[in-house]
Amino acid sequence: MPPSLTKIWIHSVFSTIDCKPLIQSVQAEFEAMLYAHIKQHLEHDLKCYVQAINGMPDHLHVLYLLNANYAVKDILKNLKGESSHWINQHDFVDSRFAWEKGYEAFSVSDSTVETVVRHIQQQKEYHKTLSFREESHQLSLMHRLEFPALTI
Repeated sequence: MPPSLTKIWIHSVFSTIDCKPLIQSVQAEFEAMLYAHIKQHLEHDLKCYVQAINGMPDHLHVLYLLNANYAVKDILKNLKGESSHWINQHDFVDSRFAWEKGYEAFSVSDSTVETVVRHIQQQKEYHKTLSFREESHQLSLMHRLEFPALTI
């Protein structure tokens, strides 16, 4: 029997605790360091290839290939816990850093990956006219998500 093969793109969105603008710091390079750290953790430790990562001071978007050995909830629980620990260990923010327990995660077809990548890359421009809450609502409607996101 041939090996099992999967290719499942996941677009995950999650926010800082109480949607506080914590992804900004006196260290100008913090945001880039955080994205690089999350990408490295996803790819090296969880074997999830990252196509795009970007966000705002209060939330992040990550598009990655799901490692079939893990459930989405386990990847996000691990990612958020590990990155919170890393941020707090290095004192990148003035207060204690934490992510909200909830998240949104959407499957993305191969044919729309580039559209999602553009959306993620253009977060700063996109949020000049739309709040995170409005964006979250739009994503939920677009993906016909009828129930609140699960918490981890």
